Amino acid sequence: MTSDGARGDLFDQRCPTRQLLDRIGTKWTSMAIKVLAGAAPDEVRFAELQRRMPGVSQKMLSVTLRNLVRDGLVSRRVEPTVPPRVHYRITELGLSLETPLAMLRNWAEEHMADIDRANAAAMDGASW
Repeated sequence: MTSDGARGDLFDQRCPTRQLLDRIGTKWTSMAIKVLAGAAPDEVRFAELQRRMPGVSQKMLSVTLRNLVRDGLVSRRVEPTVPPRVHYRITELGLSLETPLAMLRNWAEEHMADIDRANAAAMDGASW
């Protein structure tokens, strides 16, 4: 739904729903939400988030968290120390996203073997 209550058109690149799905549909968003939801109601420091998300670069984690904060899914608190300590906490809105993301992760776990078999079969008979 758009801000005026109208349904969006997922096939339109300007659709707000599509744009939101683009942001929340990344692996880094899913991992960050999972880590922060698991820590709730406590805060997690940036460095701890990075440690708990293997493979994420500092830049990608910064971009992901900036988007999550902008969208109201995560809150950010900075301690005025040198260097500054930055803490993140999932919001109620962010917690409401954890359930559908967990369902998607569970679906992936349950069907990964099927997907692997389909990929292997496609590679065996690849003609494109």
